[in-house]
Amino acid sequence: MIYKTKKMNMNKLINQGKIACITLCSLLLILASCSSDSKDDPTPPTPEKKNELQGKLSQELTLEAGETYELIGGYEVEEGGVLNIEEGVTIVATQSIDGAPDYILVKQGGKINAIGTAENPIVMTANNKKPGAWGGVHICGKAPVNLQGGQGKSEIGDATFGGNDPTDNSGTMKYVRLEYTGFAFSPTKESNGLTLYGVGNGTSLSYLQTYYGADDGFEWFGGTVNAKYLVSTASEDDSFDWTDGWVGKGQFWVAYQDQSAPDSNGTANGDCLIEADNREDNFTNTPVSCPTLANITLVGNNDKNKQQRGIRLRAGTQIKLYNTLVTGKDKSITIATDETHQSFIEKNSLIEYSHLSTSFFYETGEDLNLSTAEGNAINQNITNSLTNGYIGVIPGGKDLSKEDDFFTPAPYIGAVPQNEDWTKGWTKR
Repeated sequence: MIYKTKKMNMNKLINQGKIACITLCSLLLILASCSSDSKDDPTPPTPEKKNELQGKLSQELTLEAGETYELIGGYEVEEGGVLNIEEGVTIVATQSIDGAPDYILVKQGGKINAIGTAENPIVMTANNKKPGAWGGVHICGKAPVNLQGGQGKSEIGDATFGGNDPTDNSGTMKYVRLEYTGFAFSPTKESNGLTLYGVGNGTSLSYLQTYYGADDGFEWFGGTVNAKYLVSTASEDDSFDWTDGWVGKGQFWVAYQDQSAPDSNGTANGDCLIEADNREDNFTNTPVSCPTLANITLVGNNDKNKQQRGIRLRAGTQIKLYNTLVTGKDKSITIATDETHQSFIEKNSLIEYSHLSTSFFYETGEDLNLSTAEGNAINQNITNSLTNGYIGVIPGGKDLSKEDDFFTPAPYIGAVPQNEDWTKGWTKR
């Protein structure tokens, strides 16, 4: 009995040892497998908050429809990066980094595809619902500019722009509203709503609004990009601005300045409705700024002091302008600098089928007789033709679609017909 008991105990010990050995081997295999999986898995760790935008993007990222995302500091789309933004997305600038602007910058070779709908626009706004709360959207392309060396640096982010590719594609923006932009990042420099640096005409821009920005609404620094259906609402500087050799096209634009009554000095909120340059330090730089624009409605703030100009053409810029309404400024259109003046004499610049509430003013002195050019009219009571601020057109404009398929048939003067209010639903007033 004693011997048998000892033998049974011995067998039990042997069996327990085998089980322990098997268990230990299994554990080692599991640990090795986990270590191998962790090392080889390319999936990055999930951030603590997936709905934060900060830092740099070098791959493809999609912001999902209807979601809200926080913008923390500068968010930069690098070369090869693609930022897709689906309909109904809201991006909120947080101003959570002291002294630093929140902004979105798309660098050369990067893309932004922000595609909303009239029913569900993409809204880029700020926690602080005041002009100047954040830095807006900046896009750098590879299209020609007239700067020395053919390239420049963006005002925010110090990114390179310009090149030799007029068809460069930086993506698509459609049905997007940019609110409360214009962050002041130096005492003399503020950011615009949408800033386009050497952007090419492979890029698509349509149905875009800037709303209560502290600087310009839209600004072009050279490039060839075209734009349709733009609304600049209550920009505190210029509603539209171009320089550095922009040669794109535009149709159906609205500028509507803050309509608050001027102060006791006669000064109201907002400068030019359009301020246009070729190049401020060399008026003859090439390519010369010369956009072709049609069906524009510009409504000023009735400033009686410093900001009396509606459209100011200067610094050698050229222009081809058709089907335009200008009201709310004592000087509807002013023409400055000899080079710009000469471009009208040589027919490189044209203004036709445009109705003004006042007249043309020639800062260089000589009358260009634009008031009698084809379809033009001065001293018009344009406000009688408009409802809800800027809705309404005048029959009899030029149909540019017969010459260029970029343009939609619109043989009327102004941007927004009563029976075809393309601003309805997605814009903010």
